[in-house]
Amino acid sequence: MSQSKKRKIHSPEFKAKVGIEALRGVKTANEIGHEYGVHPISVGLWKKEIQEQAKKLFETRRGPKSAAAAHQEPDALYSEIGRLKMELNWLKKKAGMSLP
Repeated sequence: MSQSKKRKIHSPEFKAKVGIEALRGVKTANEIGHEYGVHPISVGLWKKEIQEQAKKLFETRRGPKSAAAAHQEPDALYSEIGRLKMELNWLKKKAGMSLP
């Protein structure tokens, strides 16, 4: 009778480690596969996946804020200052302190 092998489920960390090792190019996919106990085709697939997903790391823009966002920030700060002054005056009044 034949025994069926169960598939190994590798963690994302393991796949990343093996894929990065393949990206370095110091060893061949066969050597890396033998070292980590995975098939060389899996090593190549993980390497390819890392290469494809790497560009997404740099897609977000971190440039200057838009003019509308820069304009609304001071308004929000001034409204916060006004709210805090009102709370301070109310607390002074409740504590029996005289207002300046």
